[in-house]
Amino acid sequence: MTDLHPFIAGLPKAELHVHHVGSASPRIVAELAARHPDSRVPTDPEALADYFTFTDFAHFIEVYLSVVDLIRTPEDVRLLTFEVARDMARQNIRYAELTVTPFSSTRRGIDEKAFMEAIEDARRAAEAELGTVLRWCFDIPGEAGLESAEETARLAVDLRPEGLVSFGLGGPEIGVPRPQFKPYFDRAIAAGLRSVPHAGETTGPETIWDALNDLRAERIGHGTSAVKDPLLLAHLAEHRIPLEVCPTSNIATRAVATLDEHPLKEMVDAGVLVTINSDDPPMFGTDLNSEYGVAARLLGLDEHGVAGLARNAVEASFLDPAGKARLAAEIDAYTADWLARR
Repeated sequence: MTDLHPFIAGLPKAELHVHHVGSASPRIVAELAARHPDSRVPTDPEALADYFTFTDFAHFIEVYLSVVDLIRTPEDVRLLTFEVARDMARQNIRYAELTVTPFSSTRRGIDEKAFMEAIEDARRAAEAELGTVLRWCFDIPGEAGLESAEETARLAVDLRPEGLVSFGLGGPEIGVPRPQFKPYFDRAIAAGLRSVPHAGETTGPETIWDALNDLRAERIGHGTSAVKDPLLLAHLAEHRIPLEVCPTSNIATRAVATLDEHPLKEMVDAGVLVTINSDDPPMFGTDLNSEYGVAARLLGLDEHGVAGLARNAVEASFLDPAGKARLAAEIDAYTADWLARR
């Protein structure tokens, strides 16, 4: 197979499932840890590779929350957000819907309005200086219970920042049933936000059905277990409900045993609209370019196929129609030019 990495590196892309704190590079995590020396997070970027080796999903959440605890001031928030955008720009990510968990910051004492101002200032600067457009998904940290759901819904609806487009639900799935969050999703949807909960990553297809029926999900975060239910796969395909697939993440958290066992091909073969994403890239030793390479190998794709994955993300995004048309045209022009020069 042709080496697709150079093509992927230059390909204009959108990313729909990537976490704000989870995107902090080792350089930024180490800088934040040095700012807050009472943390147990290593201040040596090289030591973070061992720190980010997870035994299971519960251990991942434990480590993830230790990094969240490094975000303690509006200045920390602004630094993190802009540097995440810088890393995205290096990968030719033109548009990203970044999952932000404001409850994790406001509960640690960051003023809620200052938090909103920090992410918005970074968003505007990223677009002006880097050419990367950021939008927000505010998500409920499921492990923090209904208190966090109430607070996240309030922040999303009452203090809605300009870049906010969707409402999500993250954290552990086991022991955190989706239906209990219905009132909060109803409130967000009534305010014009789109529904994008995680579901079916570490639990079965019934969690995905709950996300569809109770939370009115328009996209599903992960959805790994959907392949266990042919009726669910058919439903997702028929209604063009996208799955936000994160292959390396699923291996790192032990949601899937090995890449060769990843159900991505089954999803595609069933006609489901899949998008490729990096989730918490530095924590998993990956980035979006690498994830496209993984997907290309699992699916046996050439340049046209990889470009099709990039167009899937544009189609599944919450960009306005004109924005979708522009980015899709950029993908097509890049691909045509690349193949003409090959």
